[in-house]
Amino acid sequence: MTTSKPFVLGAVAYDAKVVPIWEGFKTYFDSHGLPFDFVLYSNYEKQVEAHLRGDIDCAWNSPLAWLEAERAAKQAGRTATAIAMRDTDCDLTSVVLVRSDGPIRELADLRGKRIGVGASDSPQATLIPLVALAEAGVEGHVVRHEVMVGKHGDHVGGERDAVKALLAGTVDAACIIDGNRLAFIREALFVPPAVRVVLQTAPYDHCNFTVLDGGPPATAKFRELLLGMSYDDERVRPLLDMEGLKVWKPGRTSGYALLERAIDRFGTIEPWLKSVA
Repeated sequence: MTTSKPFVLGAVAYDAKVVPIWEGFKTYFDSHGLPFDFVLYSNYEKQVEAHLRGDIDCAWNSPLAWLEAERAAKQAGRTATAIAMRDTDCDLTSVVLVRSDGPIRELADLRGKRIGVGASDSPQATLIPLVALAEAGVEGHVVRHEVMVGKHGDHVGGERDAVKALLAGTVDAACIIDGNRLAFIREALFVPPAVRVVLQTAPYDHCNFTVLDGGPPATAKFRELLLGMSYDDERVRPLLDMEGLKVWKPGRTSGYALLERAIDRFGTIEPWLKSVA
């Protein structure tokens, strides 16, 4: 039994698979000389607050949680840094779907209409598509599908419900991350000809590993081990498959500009930010 202080990661329990994912990574890091542990939180705001208190060394943050951490740290005279992310976190887009047999023929037709979105704190299914619509001069009546608020849309239930509402005719459009179009087709939620895209957003980035003030000394080892993982390694591949990537990449923050515009326009995190001041 090791007596070394472990490097502690915070993650949000948005699904039961989160436990075996991080247990697998714990085994990997421990076997490579980095004592490692993790703490699961019920929502991202609690995770960011714990990080600010020093309860964890690193946070696996959603894009919205990254901006919360960055702004809360700056507010406290500290610095947040994104040290790594998945290849699949880069250059994503969201889409606004309408029914192919419906009256919406072009984007302008959505003005004043019912726009179905995911949870209110979902970057990909609410904040980003809504700011893209607003910047295109299109605003309507937003119909939110509040599934697991606090998990920042990591649970796709809100997006699925938005698409169901579109198919049922109770909303005129549905906002989802583009990757879920294929997922929903595979699960037979709809067939491709049933819907079409009237807006695709500019690219944006998703999750990252965040540290504050550079993190503890073990941060460098943690990042080195992450970036050194190879999908060709049969011992590593199952871990990467569980977390949905082929390779870890250095963290970047240029892909959060669109979400920043959204939270500034809608005042999304202002009440929370004041509460942690």
